[in-house]
Amino acid sequence: MNPNMFPTKGNLILAKNSLALARQGYELMDKKRNILIKELMELITNADEIQTEIDMTFNSAYTYLQRANIELGVNYVEGVTASVPIENSIDIKTRSIMGVEIPLVRYTPHNMPPAYSYYSSMESLDEAKMAFEKVKDLTIRLSMTENSAYKLAANIKKTQKRANALKNITIPAYEELTKNIFNALEEKDREEFTRLKVIKRNKSR
Repeated sequence: MNPNMFPTKGNLILAKNSLALARQGYELMDKKRNILIKELMELITNADEIQTEIDMTFNSAYTYLQRANIELGVNYVEGVTASVPIENSIDIKTRSIMGVEIPLVRYTPHNMPPAYSYYSSMESLDEAKMAFEKVKDLTIRLSMTENSAYKLAANIKKTQKRANALKNITIPAYEELTKNIFNALEEKDREEFTRLKVIKRNKSR
């Protein structure tokens, strides 16, 4: 809307409607920002918990792997690792939070028996295998969580800018416009009232 529009009742209605719309827009942006911040805080907490679990599981996995290397030999363990199938069960989709598309990773763990015979291996190799499988599952969850957090953080920043623009620029501009038009109309009404009063006085003479 042109801030220099003529002070008419129609333009006053338009200015008031635009002001109401801007205020409503700010309220929606503020609610969206608060919801996204809440979601982001939960994701950050989850990411920290998953990262801690990954670190602990990695330590256990490498401890078991070192033990398996000692008990079975490095060559045997390398042969077993070569038989591990390539992971191709990861399916990435998206879900929406307040209009923000974040990744939703679906993962189907392999339920295949180990590619080595139990009688020729040791418990340490089984434990290492299970630990690394858990690390893989946790890593997938962590990547989804962190990626979602980055997307939410970027959208929160964008939403904050829009909310600030509405609060500090658009709303004050329409408030000032509404006030100016209202004052101009009041002044016009006073002038008209005075003019009519003068005409009436002149007629009565």
